[in-house]
Amino acid sequence: MFIGLNGLIAFALSYIVVMERIKARIWHRETESEVCCQPSYLEHPNAWAAYVESYTQKSVITKSSDDGILQRKVRAYGNFTEYVPLGLLFIIMLELMRSPCWMLWLLGSALTIGRVAHAWGLITTYGPSLGRAVGFFLTWLVYIVGAITCIYYGVIGVLS
Repeated sequence: MFIGLNGLIAFALSYIVVMERIKARIWHRETESEVCCQPSYLEHPNAWAAYVESYTQKSVITKSSDDGILQRKVRAYGNFTEYVPLGLLFIIMLELMRSPCWMLWLLGSALTIGRVAHAWGLITTYGPSLGRAVGFFLTWLVYIVGAITCIYYGVIGVLS
């Protein structure tokens, strides 16, 4: 269940980044200095670029400048993809080691809530925020409890 939930969250964050790239018209990289060096695909568009441009002009309000939101959205997705796999691996391994159901639900819930809180805090606020702090600490809780519990069951398994 937690793999499925986090898979949907990853998809949602990916979608958020794609839509912001379309709005900001920044297809690669994030900073203004990096963007200025990119060739404009609209100068001599191929058929695909012309189609995408006409579609996005009708469906998405574009921006003329980047206010940092793209970088925050990219980092929210990046942080999610950096931290969730190991957290889910702890949960999978603990389930295989027949850990109590409450432990799996505790870790799965903390990971999922923590990553959503972190992404929300990162996207909506520049700098420190409550969402980022909650997400950070819940993720660390999953890492610490998951790692120690895996070690515990591993040692118990060796000694049995």
